[in-house]
Amino acid sequence: MIKLSTALSPADLEAIAELERRVVAADGGRLKLEWDALRGRSGPDVEDVLWWEGERLLGFLGIYSHGAPSLELAGMVDPEARRRGIGTALLDAALRVCQAREHSEVLLVVPRSSAGGPVLAQRRGGKLDHSEHALRMVGEPTAVPADPRVTVRAATPDDQETVRDILRSAFGWAPPTAGADPNTLLIERDGHPIGTVRLSLEPDGAGIYGFAVHPDQQGRGVGRDVLHRLCRQAGTDVHLEVATDNDRALHLYTSLGFQPVITEDYYALPY
Repeated sequence: MIKLSTALSPADLEAIAELERRVVAADGGRLKLEWDALRGRSGPDVEDVLWWEGERLLGFLGIYSHGAPSLELAGMVDPEARRRGIGTALLDAALRVCQAREHSEVLLVVPRSSAGGPVLAQRRGGKLDHSEHALRMVGEPTAVPADPRVTVRAATPDDQETVRDILRSAFGWAPPTAGADPNTLLIERDGHPIGTVRLSLEPDGAGIYGFAVHPDQQGRGVGRDVLHRLCRQAGTDVHLEVATDNDRALHLYTSLGFQPVITEDYYALPY
């Protein structure tokens, strides 16, 4: 019943999308499935675990690295197939895969509204690591004047080290490589790099990730200006995540028109 996948076929992706629709219709909120990553799976590593019964997908769990030292697990079980041990089997299979990969920790992403997710995490010895609010904007952002000295351009391979330095200054860590991703943008003021962000344009909206402004440049309106530009560029449905203890960023996002969708808890699992 379990299938380990290195690359998802169009039929797999459609089955995952249909399962997501069933789960969201029953539970509300949203699921952190990282569709941009799912569509780009290409192997050779196993990155997804699927539970099939015949031609019907009843469970899914994805493994994501995002270039970070930790691995994230996020998935779902069909509402009509719960309490059958599917979630447990998916998690056990994913943890076996993670044991063979280099990482510093494994985090299971659980919607706070989930009844079974926290229980599953705690049964595996999981401890709450941190939490994030998922936010979404539908419609036009609040108007913000643009600073003509600030520009946003696609990062090139030559910008990789600059992007990593900015991420390290803002977040305390940097991925092994950065800047070569076509979704990565470099923020400059008067031609000098001061920030970075990834804008992923997806069929059902857009995602903003890894938004970082160098600490020396924070508090000058750069984040508000750039976020407004990205929302205008992306269209009418934009989503992002923010740590629940990051009041400053949360205020920035909500002041532009983002609305909370769901809160997600990240449980660190022993491995």
